[in-house]
Amino acid sequence: MKVLVTGGAGYIGSHLVWEFLGKKCDISIIDNLEFGSQSLIPKNIDILVADISDEKKILKLLQKKKFDIVIHLAAYTKVAESVRDPKKYYENNFEKSKKFFNFCIRNGINKFIFSSTCAVYGNSNDINLFENCKKNPLNAYSDSKWKVEQYLEKISLENNLSIVTLRYFNVTGADDQMRCGLISNPENLIKALCEFILGKRKKFIVNGLDYNTKDGSAVRDFIHVSDLVDLHYLAAEKLIKQNKNFYEVYNCGYGKGFSVLEIVNAFEKIIKKEINYKIGKRRDGDAEIAVANVDKLLKEFNWSPKRNNLDIILESSLNWEKKILNL
Repeated sequence: MKVLVTGGAGYIGSHLVWEFLGKKCDISIIDNLEFGSQSLIPKNIDILVADISDEKKILKLLQKKKFDIVIHLAAYTKVAESVRDPKKYYENNFEKSKKFFNFCIRNGINKFIFSSTCAVYGNSNDINLFENCKKNPLNAYSDSKWKVEQYLEKISLENNLSIVTLRYFNVTGADDQMRCGLISNPENLIKALCEFILGKRKKFIVNGLDYNTKDGSAVRDFIHVSDLVDLHYLAAEKLIKQNKNFYEVYNCGYGKGFSVLEIVNAFEKIIKKEINYKIGKRRDGDAEIAVANVDKLLKEFNWSPKRNNLDIILESSLNWEKKILNL
């Protein structure tokens, strides 16, 4: 399987590259390295350092290698920044993605996996989010992703494409072998806690303790990054094996929610020490509850996650943070 991955030097992308290489896939990466790092990927990997809108460079690559499938991960992902600068997010995540998909289609590629987000559901207050639930994106990040989803569904019918959209819930954890992990994202709850525990961050703030949840803090469905990339491989197999054209969407989570305070308490048990957090205001654009219904995923892929355990998620995150801080 010849696979092109955009954003392949980023957090999820690097895990995906290692996983697919282990499955003997021929992998190429496009990444502008704005947030990605070549330190996270194998040294001999085929990487084009370019923006996804750089037509000249991308067309040269597409013509050189006849890819079976394209996995589009590259995007800006910071919610708070998208609230401050929505134009930046619509331009990068939506407009540039449209251009990139059209480059691929013009060069004969008709199988795609798109990285989307549970944030398209918005503040549904639903602990059982199905793929067909009402969409109500609360910020430019989630809305830009939703616009790409709608665009892909439209062009899949017009161009006889086969497309799988994966809506990620809260992705966390690190590679079992510590080859890659999250190196930058100030908004990632578990990374922020790891940095605070290890002294890199001076304070940790729980953003809002006035939500309508069991303990007042926001609730999220956390999925280990390595289980998530397993799902990408299963989706790629589905695309390669099926000759018919289709557009399908799958929630990617475990179907179980943990509150922010439950994550804090779980970390306290791991480190055997109290975490002195502070209470802050809710962040603009944050949903109250986001928990996946994964019935469709489990049924169609016969998927059994290997790391559906909060301790595994937190310990791998903490070990990765220790590694990059040289502790």
